[in-house]
Amino acid sequence: MERSSKLSKMGLDAPRPPAAPPQQPCGSRADPGSGRGVRSMGKVNMRLLLVEDDAMLGRAMKAGLGQDQHATDWVRTAGEAQAAWIVPAPETVPYEAVIVDVGLPDGSGVDLIRAARARHLKTPVLIVTARDRIADRIRGLDAGADDYMVKPIDLDELAARLRAIGRRAQGRADEQQACGDLSIDTTGKVVTLRGERVSLSLSEYAVLVALMRRPGAIVSRDQLIEAIYGWDETTDSNTIEVYVSRLRQKIGRSTIETQRGLGYRIVAPAAP
Repeated sequence: MERSSKLSKMGLDAPRPPAAPPQQPCGSRADPGSGRGVRSMGKVNMRLLLVEDDAMLGRAMKAGLGQDQHATDWVRTAGEAQAAWIVPAPETVPYEAVIVDVGLPDGSGVDLIRAARARHLKTPVLIVTARDRIADRIRGLDAGADDYMVKPIDLDELAARLRAIGRRAQGRADEQQACGDLSIDTTGKVVTLRGERVSLSLSEYAVLVALMRRPGAIVSRDQLIEAIYGWDETTDSNTIEVYVSRLRQKIGRSTIETQRGLGYRIVAPAAP
């Protein structure tokens, strides 16, 4: 494909809702479902950390991942990666996967992975490096990496490997997040309400997933923004409010509660 060949040609080895009766918070359940009456939401949307010191390759990978609707933070040193991933600020939304190079200007990507695993971080890790020796691969995987790719890379293969390690991290090949009659197939990116498909934009879908991944908990506006965008993305001050409003129109106004001054919480949809 065109975007993949470009990387290879570079030669880079290197208002508040009305009152509603008390409702139950959401939960999650494994359920493969029949797939009837639903529509695929499109490509996977993950929050990623890319650790790559090569400027040209880093820009190309970030752009390619963006085409797949991934929100990617790109850092170029082990120190920056540690601050973003291993010892992040309390309000930081966790990454769903980390892509890391081995050779970094201030340390080793392998040592970075070891440090993350020593802190019991279970974030899936994909090593992308020019080091192709079997011994290097064994060292990286034994340090705690989930997969290993050798540069130059194919972006379609990278996307497939990210999907695979994401499924393995969930502990199953298929999973549904359920909130009463509202459910999301997080593998197929499919949303249903009382068995009927719900058509959402990618951004609306990302907000809904972020809420349903923390059942019964309040999710702040900043956490929702971080779940959708990378650090260097810009957004209007009312972006999240707009998406929440659109979601309420589609899944029920009382389904997403506003906790004033704190954020939002999702509850089971009211009976029709």
